[in-house]
Amino acid sequence: MNNQKVQNRGFVVLGAILIQLALGAIYAWSVFTGSLVEDGWNKAQTQIVFSCGLAFFAIVMVIAGRIMPKIGPQRLTVLSAVTLGAGYLLAGLFGAENFVTTLIFIGVMGGSGIGLGYVVPIAVGMRWFPDKKGLITGLAVAGFGFGATLWMTLAGKLGAIGGGQLVAKLGLSTTFMILGAIFFLVVLVGSLWMKFPPAGWKPKGWEGGSAAAKASDSEVNLNTREMLRKPQFYLILLTFAFGASAGLMSIGLMKLWPMEAMQAKGISKEVASSAATLAMAVFFALFNGLGRILWGIFSDKIGRKLSIVIMMATQGVFVILFQWMAGSQATLFIFAMLIGFNFGGNFALFPTITADTFGTKYIGQNYGWVFLAYAMGGIFGPILGGKLGDMGNFPLAFTICGILCFVAVFTILLVKPAKQ
Repeated sequence: MNNQKVQNRGFVVLGAILIQLALGAIYAWSVFTGSLVEDGWNKAQTQIVFSCGLAFFAIVMVIAGRIMPKIGPQRLTVLSAVTLGAGYLLAGLFGAENFVTTLIFIGVMGGSGIGLGYVVPIAVGMRWFPDKKGLITGLAVAGFGFGATLWMTLAGKLGAIGGGQLVAKLGLSTTFMILGAIFFLVVLVGSLWMKFPPAGWKPKGWEGGSAAAKASDSEVNLNTREMLRKPQFYLILLTFAFGASAGLMSIGLMKLWPMEAMQAKGISKEVASSAATLAMAVFFALFNGLGRILWGIFSDKIGRKLSIVIMMATQGVFVILFQWMAGSQATLFIFAMLIGFNFGGNFALFPTITADTFGTKYIGQNYGWVFLAYAMGGIFGPILGGKLGDMGNFPLAFTICGILCFVAVFTILLVKPAKQ
């Protein structure tokens, strides 16, 4: 029986990737911002919807962690499929140009649907792969990063990108409705394999003997109440929040700022729009997904803390330099890759450092609380960028968020193993 389960655990990876591909829709938001601004939205409004989605994503994750032991990971995933799909469908039905309804259905409802499903592949994957927590977490969340490329490309196909009009043929409303139906189906299929292994199950031949396995398979298992009393929780939370602020601000401005910077250098609006879309839809998104896998693998070898130190320090440099590098296509593409690669690492490293520090038994509940840092970063970073953009000072936003990444290096260095 154990052999059969070990052989089938590969389907858990497949299901996890499918689910995260759909949930990664939130990163495709920036592909619509140009059209929304042309429809009369201001830049801050485009970022408010994005920030709202991020905030509800993170907040609802806490709720998801609490209800998963009661209804099971599979039912929770189905609930995620319904909520996310219905959110985009309703946004389209009520008219994408309507700020209030789009905020409610994509920001609140869509973000909540993502929050319901996101923690499931991580919690299930760690139970099936205790021998490769960094790798499996990276793979489980890689789809989230690659999803941005997929949905941006699909939105472009539906909307015939050209002349700065992202949805020229079908319009945003129809695009949202089509995407909603697809999200529902993809998450529903992925839910088929979202089941925990039997109690006490271990991979064949694995006894936690390697150094990396021992480090990540601590005998300490703190529940949420115990974790919230530990200073390690708050240090990890702050570190994640600083890194998330920089990455999410960059995502929110990956189209608006390069377009402005390139047009200031005499590049036409059409060329600037195409380059900015390509930077986000291909270079940032692909390396965001790749970073989740590779940072997970690196952390299995060199440790979570050192990996986070390297990731945050280099991200601080890249984000600050981006204010000057977004004005030409070549440097725009290079820095979109670098920032995306490091940003993706957050989602492989913070679940695993949470498990390393507080144990794997309650990771589904505990990581939801750590992930509140994503809401903090999602509110601060994009809104800061949007407000400063309306004031004509995008570069200051990149400088502030880059400095926060350097602060994150010091906060993570203070984290020590938790005791029962």
